[in-house]
Amino acid sequence: MAAPSHISYDNPYENTMNMTFIRKLPIPRDVKQEFPVPDELRAVRKRNIEQVEGVLSGRSDKFLLIIGPCSADREDSVLEYLRRLRIVQDQVADRVVIVPRIYTNKPRTTGDGYKGMLHQPDPTGRPDVFHGILSIRELHMRALTETGFSCADEMLYPEQHRYVDDLLGYVAIGARSVENQEHRLTASGLDVPVGMKNPTSGDFSVMLNAITAAQHSHTFIYRNWEVKSEGNPFAHAILRGYVNKHGQSLPNYHYEDLIRLIRMYGEKDVQNRAAIIDTNHANSGKQYLEQVRIAKEVMAQRKINPDIRSIVKGFITESYLEDGCQKPEEAHIFGKSITDPCLGWEKTERLIYDIAELT
Repeated sequence: MAAPSHISYDNPYENTMNMTFIRKLPIPRDVKQEFPVPDELRAVRKRNIEQVEGVLSGRSDKFLLIIGPCSADREDSVLEYLRRLRIVQDQVADRVVIVPRIYTNKPRTTGDGYKGMLHQPDPTGRPDVFHGILSIRELHMRALTETGFSCADEMLYPEQHRYVDDLLGYVAIGARSVENQEHRLTASGLDVPVGMKNPTSGDFSVMLNAITAAQHSHTFIYRNWEVKSEGNPFAHAILRGYVNKHGQSLPNYHYEDLIRLIRMYGEKDVQNRAAIIDTNHANSGKQYLEQVRIAKEVMAQRKINPDIRSIVKGFITESYLEDGCQKPEEAHIFGKSITDPCLGWEKTERLIYDIAELT
């Protein structure tokens, strides 16, 4: 996408804080007017969202699979991955609903490192948020246009969500953001299902409080407007494991964890109780090959316990074209993650067919 011709680079705020004001960015409305979503694609997105809502509400007995790269680093490799995923989705459409991950913002534990396409549209280049905004909108638009997928993205920065909100089919709130009031209130005003991860501490009550907040109506400030949200009835849980006080990664997808979640969920006055299991992160200890075993173990638990089956609605899995990961500055292998390691395509394809058989 070319830059809108009317964008000004005037900088009246220089040196007013301990930062440099690089340029004034276009507001989301202007970007959307420059690069609008056609009506036929809006209809496709609406149907996609309804499928996800059907799974989360229990109206559909299909299984939800949110799957894709840890970070969307390159448009060409991400779209190649989605084209392959489209073929598999058509094969398992009677049992599995696939929502690809196109995560364009990446939280960094120390603040350093690759922060995603929004910040750095060229992973080997300098940060450029202006062109990052255009790049992420183009990528989500091409995903919808060329593959029919309305993809998932993480809402790391609530104010920036509006640049792509009319293209997404699912939103995740990360473990470090789930306690934040702005994320909770913004989630209450989104028109797509929102998954709330448990915090890095593993405290289920924090996650469930976030879900409760997101399902309620609120009046608050958003992008310099006083707004009133309607509440999001499809806010739900994501279990991603946790880190103890010794810095050790521990899982929370085991039978006892799910029974505890069912009990605690039952104490909350919320709609559409649902949980998605994140097969990577602390659940796997970032041992990405363990994702296959974890998925099959959870599917077995669903089979033996109807309560678990009724609440565990899907997985979030990290997958790309090639196994493993590579450093951004050494990223010479097409379709290999430059952040967390991912399952390669052959393992991914086999896993999806196995999930379909086990559903």
